[in-house]
Amino acid sequence: MKIELKKPRLNDIIAMQNLVKNEVANGIILPRSNDEVSTNIRSYTIALDGENIAGYAALHIHTPELAEVRSLIVGQNLRGSGVGSLIVKELLKEAKFYELKQVFTLTYRKSFFEKLGFKEIPKTALPAQKIWADCAKCKHFPVCDEIALIYDI
Repeated sequence: MKIELKKPRLNDIIAMQNLVKNEVANGIILPRSNDEVSTNIRSYTIALDGENIAGYAALHIHTPELAEVRSLIVGQNLRGSGVGSLIVKELLKEAKFYELKQVFTLTYRKSFFEKLGFKEIPKTALPAQKIWADCAKCKHFPVCDEIALIYDI
């Protein structure tokens, strides 16, 4: 397996949506319309295994100092292979390039992010616009059991 990381193109959106649809249906990842993915296409990084998208995530910038790793997905057959770590490490490099100070995530996979250097924080420490803009779309809102974690650049 040789994984290549790159920025997606608009014609990758259908494959990206297909990869994430089960996690969206299960309420693990928030739904994003094709239009929303298109608008934010530059924030995504995809992992390619040959011609196939093995996984992806987005670095969503909230403020000049704070960004979020969101929509992290790895194909079922490659989970545990290191693809997710490669993607997150690439997003952290991008955050450093933009001179951000911190990157947070909301996740059900606390230990995965802790292994990458993220530390748990209270959800109340997150920007209010995150909670009301994104979390309000979640089928679990307002009873959320995701864990907030932050990484200092």
